[in-house]
Amino acid sequence: MGALDGKIAVVTGAGRGIGAEVAKYLAKEGAKVVVNDPGVNVDGSGHDNGPADQVVAEIKAAGGEAAGNYDSVSSEAGGENMIKQAVDTWGRIDILCNVAGILRDRMIFNMAAEEWRDVIDVHLTGQFHTIKPASVLMRQQRYGRILNWTSTSGLIGNTGQANYGAAKAGVAGLTRVVAKDLGRYGVTVNSISPGAATRMTQSVPDSARQLRSRAGITGAASAAPVEESLFSGLRGPELIAPMVAYLCTDEAWNINGQIFHVNGNNVSVGTHPIAYKTIFKPGVWTMTELNDGMQNVLMVGANNPAPPAADIEIPGRDTPAQAL
Repeated sequence: MGALDGKIAVVTGAGRGIGAEVAKYLAKEGAKVVVNDPGVNVDGSGHDNGPADQVVAEIKAAGGEAAGNYDSVSSEAGGENMIKQAVDTWGRIDILCNVAGILRDRMIFNMAAEEWRDVIDVHLTGQFHTIKPASVLMRQQRYGRILNWTSTSGLIGNTGQANYGAAKAGVAGLTRVVAKDLGRYGVTVNSISPGAATRMTQSVPDSARQLRSRAGITGAASAAPVEESLFSGLRGPELIAPMVAYLCTDEAWNINGQIFHVNGNNVSVGTHPIAYKTIFKPGVWTMTELNDGMQNVLMVGANNPAPPAADIEIPGRDTPAQAL
């Protein structure tokens, strides 16, 4: 008996990396899986049925049930089709794992509008394209498990990934809201922020990492050692899958609206972004009062992730806090 016997799952981006391991693990636990992957390159170009077909073959060889799907989550029709395929093939949809993703890293001053849109379309809008049709059915059947993929590139920030980070921050917000929309119907919605060695992490050039280091830019690598931005010491993607499967079980019925960082054998739950320091005064603030409150209360201990270089003249850099 597997923990997911009889469950029907759709896993996007399941032809390689984390998605493939999630699909295989769900199948090992008894789920029947629609393995979605259009077989694109890391930047979203190209098309190949092979990756999805390979994972389907592996699942079947191990005694499981699976079907390949080659639609792109970037289109509304693609998202609807993969959910429809699950229902047409096995009668329902219980689990949706939104793993699909692409990268088009570029510093914001060099980023083309197309590079922005393409990444947003896959990572953020793409998750909406699958969640919407799945949510209609899960709400009707009063049961469902939705797992979205976020990243500390969006939760904390990582230089050169404005498009990816914006999308992943959006996914965190999407998760929290949809969890509230669907929780009353017996549907849980959570996010995974993974740390694993995959094609996407390997695609980040060493030169880019070295430039970030020399510039003194602190990204997710130092701020959250549980994410793909670590680049070194990452474990295999297969170690992400058990936590994903657990969140899809009946036992996880009351775990909703959370973000889990999963890296190797480490699993942690993230905090929601809430105010943790406050300054107050009756009436309207003056610039002097705000400067004093910012410098001596709110920003004490705060870190600038990318401070200006020492040879750049910065007005106010050496100005005492009360000098305004």
